[in-house]
Amino acid sequence: MHLPPIMARVYKIGSKVPKFGKKVFLAETAIVIGDVEIGDFSSVWYNAVVRGDLERIRIGSKTNIQDNVTVHVDRGYPVSIGDRVIAGHSAVIHGATIGNDVMIGMNSCILNGAKISDRSIVAAGSVVTGKEFPPNSVLMGVPAKIVREIKEEEFKREVSDRWEEYLHLAKIHSRIEKYEEYEEC
Repeated sequence: MHLPPIMARVYKIGSKVPKFGKKVFLAETAIVIGDVEIGDFSSVWYNAVVRGDLERIRIGSKTNIQDNVTVHVDRGYPVSIGDRVIAGHSAVIHGATIGNDVMIGMNSCILNGAKISDRSIVAAGSVVTGKEFPPNSVLMGVPAKIVREIKEEEFKREVSDRWEEYLHLAKIHSRIEKYEEYEEC
């Protein structure tokens, strides 16, 4: 027996309908709701939720929203995520602005009004409050503070190599099929 592929859940709210660029990958358990626009070659991974119910959410091109990430808004606090952004596993991006070429570490929380500028890294587990941070920053802590400027080799390893890797992974995952038969160990 062959089952049809399971598709991501995409919902409109009233007249707010999600819009997708070319070759966007949505994992089968991803949820995208409302006033959301996702750019070309971006990806939303397993169990991630992108919920544009109260304000708009804009996600740029070649950006990956990894497993279990939540992207949400508040009234007066839309979300803007730039191009080539990595939103690490279980991060929360809530009513914030993220520039281009940014790495948001796993389990980080980016809160209403926060603005993270281009070419920056937010360390895993950090909590970024509603402040603006300059380009090339490495942010760390609870609450997050600038600990130093990003180093070029670190930028390549943590940002540019990582988003390129996720472009490749999205191609692989877009072709997987549900495996129906398996052997017991």
